Amino acid sequence: MLDIEIIRKDPDGVRQALQKRGEDAPIQELLELDGQRRQAIFRRDGLRARRRELSQRIGRSKGDAPLLVEEVRSIGGQIRSVEEEVRELEAHLRELLLTLPNLPAEDVPFGHGEEDNVVVRAWGEPREFSFQPLGHWELGRRLDIIDFERGVKLSGSRFFVLKGAGAHLQRALIAWMLDLQVGRGYQEVYLPILVRREVMEGSGNLPKFGDNLYHDDEDDLWLIPTAEVPFTNLHRDEILPPGALPKRYVACTPCFRREKAAAGKDTRGIKRVHQFEKVEMYKFVEPDQSEQELQALVTDAEEVCQRLGIPYRIAQLCTAELGFASAKSYDLEMWAPGSGEWLEVSSCSNCTDFQARRARVRYRPEAGVRPRYVHTLNGSGLALPRLIIAILENGQQADGSVVVPEVLRPYTGFATMGPTPASGMS
Repeated sequence: MLDIEIIRKDPDGVRQALQKRGEDAPIQELLELDGQRRQAIFRRDGLRARRRELSQRIGRSKGDAPLLVEEVRSIGGQIRSVEEEVRELEAHLRELLLTLPNLPAEDVPFGHGEEDNVVVRAWGEPREFSFQPLGHWELGRRLDIIDFERGVKLSGSRFFVLKGAGAHLQRALIAWMLDLQVGRGYQEVYLPILVRREVMEGSGNLPKFGDNLYHDDEDDLWLIPTAEVPFTNLHRDEILPPGALPKRYVACTPCFRREKAAAGKDTRGIKRVHQFEKVEMYKFVEPDQSEQELQALVTDAEEVCQRLGIPYRIAQLCTAELGFASAKSYDLEMWAPGSGEWLEVSSCSNCTDFQARRARVRYRPEAGVRPRYVHTLNGSGLALPRLIIAILENGQQADGSVVVPEVLRPYTGFATMGPTPASGMS
């Protein structure tokens, strides 16, 4: 959530920054509401001061006490009325602020869409094949590790079943990626995947993106679209003590997305589905460290790609492509030769104090100092099943088998998937 003080000080600057994101923000309405709220608070505080003055006079009064008592009662009614006005104005103001995205960082490139993202570096050379590489949808069927038909039978479109070596590969990837990031200093956490409404608000998913979320109406619980949601609220309403930052966490959770905005896109295979697993990294840091921690987060995600030996590139997102809560983001995209495209497997973002204000997560720089809002960062490390797509399509061989990256073999127990005993498949 944006700081109303920033909007007061520089409304035109905020308006222009949000316009770069394609947002037509109700800045004037916000300022008017804020002005009305402040006036109401001024009136309330004046009435309270008058009531205190009269109460003191009553204690010293000899003849006019009844009149003073009556005036105190009258003022009490006025205070209650003004307090209700303040609550209504604050609720309306917060409602509007919750709909505004974060301000883009100054060094974020301006752009209108994906084509304006800036590739900042790349790693590895795409493999040259002596045969026509297949897409993962065909490889999955031939290897008998992805069952699209039974996924649809169980749950409908954009669901799938992994089996045999496919299920084993996913399990191996998750265990290996968690071990890797724990070894790099992250604390592993097991998180709930059903969360309260205020938790969704804290991360920035509500109220704006409710249509893209799965919801249990009876208990008013929401299925998370990413571990970022519970991570953001892990220290909700807390003031972290001096020396507690940075905090670095990692978890694997299932993720659930209705993908309404993506209707008709990427329907072939398992690129865009309603349920998938993802290893997520998350940081709570001091504000002056957040840019440095963002670059470190990208490096941690890159390490996964490099150890798997799969070519990838890093793109800095332009203003129009930033996520709602993000001030600055980088996407990691792996090359998928069978699909013939770069697939986003990670997005690493610095959300500054935007989420911390919504979830009220603060820290105390040192004893006796006023608390400040933390900065939050998140990044996939990495997301499945697009990672499985990249492994299958890059590792495919002319005989129809798929070579498993070497770092995963201690976790899988096999080096290839295909019609050989080494595949572990029946």
